[in-house]
Amino acid sequence: MRLVTYSMGVSLDGYVVGPDGDFRWTAPDAEVFRFVTDEVREVGVHLLGRRLYETMLYWETADQDPSLDDSMLEWAALWKALPKVVFSTTLSAVRGNARPASGGLADEIERLRAGPGEGHIAIGGATLAAEAAALGLIDEYRARVYPVLVGGGLPFFPRGGRRVDLELVETRTVSSNVVYLRYRVPR
Repeated sequence: MRLVTYSMGVSLDGYVVGPDGDFRWTAPDAEVFRFVTDEVREVGVHLLGRRLYETMLYWETADQDPSLDDSMLEWAALWKALPKVVFSTTLSAVRGNARPASGGLADEIERLRAGPGEGHIAIGGATLAAEAAALGLIDEYRARVYPVLVGGGLPFFPRGGRRVDLELVETRTVSSNVVYLRYRVPR
């Protein structure tokens, strides 16, 4: 069965975006960028909410940006080829290798798990991930914890949800004192 994973950069106080909407503190250095590139190689399809989809649109044409180095061009190629499913009630169309979700989140994940395909089903965007967590659909949480306190904003973990015990799978400290934590939901 394909795993559903949720992976994002997060502040030490638990936010993916600060109270002012800023998330520049998650801009990866070269080592973190390589790490994230390696992580996306394991993904077979990426589920995104509208805000993250719009943020990531840059990477659909980034290969045309002459200022990008080889590692960023590699990331752009991986991202562009990756099938994406976008959950939005406001977008009328999506671009690139993306399609609008054809149903609810649980139905979409069930179809993807039952159908052909390799690699993880990745969920991007804290709001969409909170919905998946509330439905008990996330198999692994992968947090890149940045050494910053932002004081509020959009939380990495859903608030007011149910208790979920986790098993530590991996921990690693990478450059810039970013700590990678990978937890599995026991089944």
